[in-house]
Amino acid sequence: MELRDLKMPIKVTPYQHQEEAFKFVMSKFENPGGAALLIEMGCGKSLISVAVTGALYEESKIKKLLIVCPLSICGVWEEEFSKFADFDYNLKILKGTSDSKAMMLNSINGASLQVAVVNYESVWRIEPQIKNWGPDMIICDESHKIKTHNIAASKSLHRLGEKTSYRLILTGTLITNKAIDAFSQYKFLEPRIFGKSFYAFRNRYFDMVGYGNHTPVLKKSMEPELKEKIHSIAFRATKAECLDLPETTDIVRYIELEPNAMNIYKHLVRDSFAELSRGGAEPAQAIRDEEGSNFKNVPRGNSSSLNLSPITATNILTKILRLSQLTGGFLGDDEGKAIHQISTSKLRALEDVVDEVTSSGKKLVVIARFIPEIDEITKMLNKKKLKFSIITGNIKNRSEQIEKFQNDSDVPVFVGQIATAGLGITLTKSSTMVFYSLDYSMSNFEQTKARIHRAGQCDPCTYIYLIAKGTIDEKVMKSLNKKY
Repeated sequence: MELRDLKMPIKVTPYQHQEEAFKFVMSKFENPGGAALLIEMGCGKSLISVAVTGALYEESKIKKLLIVCPLSICGVWEEEFSKFADFDYNLKILKGTSDSKAMMLNSINGASLQVAVVNYESVWRIEPQIKNWGPDMIICDESHKIKTHNIAASKSLHRLGEKTSYRLILTGTLITNKAIDAFSQYKFLEPRIFGKSFYAFRNRYFDMVGYGNHTPVLKKSMEPELKEKIHSIAFRATKAECLDLPETTDIVRYIELEPNAMNIYKHLVRDSFAELSRGGAEPAQAIRDEEGSNFKNVPRGNSSSLNLSPITATNILTKILRLSQLTGGFLGDDEGKAIHQISTSKLRALEDVVDEVTSSGKKLVVIARFIPEIDEITKMLNKKKLKFSIITGNIKNRSEQIEKFQNDSDVPVFVGQIATAGLGITLTKSSTMVFYSLDYSMSNFEQTKARIHRAGQCDPCTYIYLIAKGTIDEKVMKSLNKKY
């Protein structure tokens, strides 16, 4: 039996395009080599990848799998394997110092498929240990992270790829829009296609123009050859092409706060619970679940020991508000005069989504609850030199902001405050919306989601929720789901 004829070893029924993608990749893996899944976010490329690795494992083609991805989505792979894999596996996310990661890597053993997940920032630091571990397959998720051929992560994966039998890249990016980016990814994937020399590749396919001849422009005469080679080992699928997709898809990305930020969060929960208890059992019950067994080993004390202003408000909503602010990265005193940034975990996760969506030539809507969050989001976009439209309570020219996003191809991002950007506007130029933070209002939630999912929208819509693990974020999300 050919590999393409194998059954997908997953727990759910796949969509048609997922079955087709599975067959395509497996046909490329009849012999060791590489394949690419150029599939837009929300179309289920991780499910396809789980099925491919499971089928290769069951056919005794692979025993050890290395997944390399952005730090913010390492945990997603653990969830995806748990949700979809209908085969035995042992998965570990490599965390901590380089020595800790190496020790965790070597501790993965057993007869089941051994899966190690590591972020791009770390892979080159533990390259010797990975080489000794000897993965049979490497998956590069969000592979546009190695589009630059001479950075440390790219060079490391080029070397590791040479020693690995099966290689798979996943990205929603339309690499043909910036064709120069294809070289590094394909050098890892299948160097026989474009060779190993970046400069030979560049000279063959591009003219160098502009000031100082630093801008590569694809030669018209070479465009057909370049596309043919790219797609020779790539399966491409967009939301518009996947007619079997549901109208909307929800993706929850769990974010881990930095240890210091999580410690402050736990202290704040304990202090709030203690103060509310003095006011009576009934109001205290509203926050009781936040304490839970996870906080048993947290030292008792008050927020002043962490250089925070002492809690004086007794209103339960104020306590919940401060917890929500903290998961977004900020904490203020009771008077709201001093705002301190204590975490960047969500911002880094959002940056990965921004890179993926905008690199593919698509537009993105970002929704947040608090102004300090929006300020940091816009700073990040400015740093990336990405133009954006914005609506908050302080913005007067709402129609101008909307018109720019809807009609100006140079404005790829819309940033909105959930309380003020949820009514009376149309944002159908995007089919992807990120909720950086949420409030408890079901009305705000539904109205905001409807900004992209309405008349004029041609594609299925994807909603991404950035949820700080083990915090009030999870309770807000659960509450909204119950109401929905």
